[in-house]
Amino acid sequence: MSVPTQIGVLLVNLGTPDAPDARSVRRYLAEFLSDRRVVEIPQILWQPILRGVILPTRPKKSAHAYAQVWTDEGSPLAAITRAQTHALRAALGEPAQVAYAMRYGEPAIGPAIDALMAAGCQRILVAPLYPQYCAATTATVVDAVCAHLKTLRRQPALRFLPPYHDDAAYLDALGQSVEAGLAALDFAPDVLLASFHGMPERTRTLGDPYHDQCQTTARLLADALGRPVEVAFQSRFGRARWLEPATDARLEQLGREGRSVAIFAPGFSADCLETLEELAIRGREQFETAGGRQFAYLPCLNADAPGKAMLEALVRRELAGWL
Repeated sequence: MSVPTQIGVLLVNLGTPDAPDARSVRRYLAEFLSDRRVVEIPQILWQPILRGVILPTRPKKSAHAYAQVWTDEGSPLAAITRAQTHALRAALGEPAQVAYAMRYGEPAIGPAIDALMAAGCQRILVAPLYPQYCAATTATVVDAVCAHLKTLRRQPALRFLPPYHDDAAYLDALGQSVEAGLAALDFAPDVLLASFHGMPERTRTLGDPYHDQCQTTARLLADALGRPVEVAFQSRFGRARWLEPATDARLEQLGREGRSVAIFAPGFSADCLETLEELAIRGREQFETAGGRQFAYLPCLNADAPGKAMLEALVRRELAGWL
């Protein structure tokens, strides 16, 4: 008896260690930092640094950071992505099958595609949950999907959710989320700071549109909110020059100036280590150590109502003619 044809939707986010311990973090970082789109250094030069310097030292420090934000449901990123998956599955109904995968770590992309096909999905929409396109994020998801398809005798029809940095549904959800966050504060921040994940400046000169798309998102959101939105870039790594201004440097400057700040991370679809530990905890500490007093971190879209409505709208549009 044949399995009825289903439509598959695969949400893909960056990834997370399985546990907040050094061994799990080491395994995760080894996969993540071995991706040639993430670190664009010749492997003959990079692998000795990765294996001999970074992996023996960094996992313990990162595990401590993960432990500060870990929940009973696991990592925040995994828990929130699961919640987004459940919400989208309920919103789409039959005949859609909605699953999620991580580009690095578990659940992996290949087995997730296999599971959707086993459930009868001959058409699959892959949705990288990155609003702004970058080769180190969006493109590497496409790489992994296509690499797995090369191993299959029978391949599904595929679509990919395009970047949505200037999409009305995304901007509307961001606007609602930021306004709700600001309304809940007991102070009016002098500065509304949008912190995007950083990238080496070299990626920009090579033609990556990421920097420009971040700026476009902030400009359009500022227009919608009717107030300025500053842009900064976080998570610098290594000695190369990264996109500027740097989030940590800007927070320290705002603290020294005695200005109040509300910071949010519009490039992240779900709260994770980079938002909850790097911004909400360390960012606050950097700001207050520099003399600042009024600081707030505004959550990502996550699986809250605006974020769920946005995700459903984007996915339904890309499923036109299929669903």
